[in-house]
Amino acid sequence: MTPQFQPDRYGTRARIGLVYMASSVVMEPEMYAMAADDVSIHTSRLTLPSVTVDGIDAMMRSPELESAVRLCGQAPLDSMVFGGTSASFLHGTAWDQALIEKMTEWSPVRSTTTSTASLAALAEVGASKIALVTPYVPEVVHRAEKFFGSNGFPVQRSLGLGITSDWELAEVPLEQVYDMCLEVDGDDISAIFISCTNLRSVGAIAAIEQAIGKPVVSAIQASFWHCLNVAGVEGGAAPGYGRLFDAKMEQVRQ
Repeated sequence: MTPQFQPDRYGTRARIGLVYMASSVVMEPEMYAMAADDVSIHTSRLTLPSVTVDGIDAMMRSPELESAVRLCGQAPLDSMVFGGTSASFLHGTAWDQALIEKMTEWSPVRSTTTSTASLAALAEVGASKIALVTPYVPEVVHRAEKFFGSNGFPVQRSLGLGITSDWELAEVPLEQVYDMCLEVDGDDISAIFISCTNLRSVGAIAAIEQAIGKPVVSAIQASFWHCLNVAGVEGGAAPGYGRLFDAKMEQVRQ
C-alpha cells in the first residue's frame, strides 16, 4: 500500500525569504494564508524602535539590516523580500532601489522590497489614481503619498490612524480596515492601496473589492505576489485573495 502523506509546506515549488521587523506578527501568517501547500516562507528579523520617521530611519541604518539579509540568504531560497513598506519608501524611489542593490550584494538570492512589489502590483491591476489606507502618523503618510505619486499613482485621498507602536498596528481588526477602504473610495480613483506589513489586510481584500468594484492591493499581498514573480513561479497562490492574482491564475489554468 502506498503511504498517504499530509502536506508539510516544505517548499517544493518555492521558498520565499522574508526580512521583517522583530516586533511584527502579521506578514508571515498572511503570506502562508495566500500560499499554495508547496510554497514556504523563511524569516529573518531586525529591530524597529517605533513606527515614526526617526524610528524607521534608525532601523534602516542599523547593521542589523545587513545581518538579517545575510542570515536569511543562507537558506536555499528562490526569492527574498524586505517586508517593510514605509521603511523602503521612506526616502523615495532611489532609496528603495538602493536597498535592493544592497540586498543583492549581501545575498545571492533574487530580492525585492515591499515598495517595489507594491508599484508592480498596482501596475498589474491597471491602477492610475489611487486612495491610500494606512495606520501611519501624518509624516509617514505624507512620504507614502509622495512616493506613490512620483511613481505614476497619484494619491487622491489618504486615511491614517496615527499609530506609532508596532504591536498596536497588528491589533487593528479587519473590520476596521474594511470600513477605512469604503471611506476613502470614490469615483475619482481606480484602486485602493493598503500600506503597512504589520496591518491585517489580505483576509478582507476580496470583500472590499466586491463592495467597491475596484482592485485592492495591500502591501503584504503585493510582496507575496512579487516574490512568486521574481522566483518565476506560477500557480503558487491559493484562490480568494484579490484581483491581483486572478489574471495570473487564469493564465495558469489555460
